[in-house]
Amino acid sequence: MDNVNISDDTIDLVAHLINDRCNKNYSIPVIGNLSNSETPQIFEILPFEEIDKLNEAFFAIDGSYNSQQFYNGVSIGIYNAGYICYKAGQQIRMNDLDDPVIMGLAYNPKNILVTNEEHLSAIYDELLALNPVKELLNFFGDTVVEIFPYKKEVVCSNLSTLLSFSQEVLEWSLVLEIANRSEISSGDYILRDGTLRSLNIKQKYLVRLGKLLNERGIIIVGVTKNSPIKMELSYTLRQIDNYLQDKLRPTYPFKVKNPKRQKLCCWFEVPDNVLLASYGARNSSAMFAKKGIKGGRGFGLFTVARLDYVEKLQNYDWLIIDLNIFDAIPGIERDDRKTDIHRINTIFKDLTALTQEHYILGYPYPLVEAHNFVTLRKDFKEEIIKKVKFALYKEQRMDNIEIENLFLDIHDKF
Repeated sequence: MDNVNISDDTIDLVAHLINDRCNKNYSIPVIGNLSNSETPQIFEILPFEEIDKLNEAFFAIDGSYNSQQFYNGVSIGIYNAGYICYKAGQQIRMNDLDDPVIMGLAYNPKNILVTNEEHLSAIYDELLALNPVKELLNFFGDTVVEIFPYKKEVVCSNLSTLLSFSQEVLEWSLVLEIANRSEISSGDYILRDGTLRSLNIKQKYLVRLGKLLNERGIIIVGVTKNSPIKMELSYTLRQIDNYLQDKLRPTYPFKVKNPKRQKLCCWFEVPDNVLLASYGARNSSAMFAKKGIKGGRGFGLFTVARLDYVEKLQNYDWLIIDLNIFDAIPGIERDDRKTDIHRINTIFKDLTALTQEHYILGYPYPLVEAHNFVTLRKDFKEEIIKKVKFALYKEQRMDNIEIENLFLDIHDKF
């Protein structure tokens, strides 16, 4: 039975707003200009026969968190983050285990039980004591009071905020850990699920990390499918798709002769007015959207890219890719805003090696595998309860009824 009482007027208003945003015309041409990065830069996908012949290694980072509260005030919360690596189509071992399946490296906290505020504080302190996080803070070279925009008391105000903060900080620490690994070389890639921006680490510190990667020739990109940018550009992406497939593709001088492998890729830098509409608000500074290394949130340059083509899915397989601004705009520190279109083209060409013939076409498969590696799944609650119950029964300092009632969810009784 439908028990959601929302008026038709409210639903109609939502539909109207979505329609308006999905049909905005930002006057971005479908035919690009080679000297203007804010217009479509079209190129042919990397030949399928070459996708596993690249010399570059591709590291992928992801993280997750989950929590569960029980009727007696007990909460269990956990976060994690980890990374994997692929080179020449093969996964490379990142850990020192003998496990033939688990080749990635992940970090998990030991403090996961919360019954009072002291336990929240313990989770926070343990995060800062994790070796990758300690190394990141040492690299930033400042106190946590300066590095983090929010005080410990604010971060620990509730479990969800704390776990989200911990996951993100740990993920950023793994960027530095990967950059310092012996296996990585100039030209290799680090893929991050999300953007190259943060609400939890001040910009000037992240900029140091972005600059370090650029100096070492390590290419970092933030990749996401979910972004308000895609809604703002929905009309534009439809027009570009139609042009690529209906008009350009039949006449394009493909190097690949197999018609089934003939695919056109595309990228362009997101214009300021689109960024402001996506992330700005009235009387706001729109820091998240700013292009630069000061007054913003990180060291990224937002681009939109199609790295493969899945017919009939339209803008589903467009990605929002946040490039290291030091790679994309080499003169950014001198306030020289000229975009290195050739370098960006090379980056996107390499990324097409990760988007072909996999179960999520158009999306880099190492990020899919990293997600599968670290995600705390929907059955998190059942799994954690089973493990804690087993440990309690093993010690047997409580009777069976007490143990079972400890994790009773009274909502199941309604």
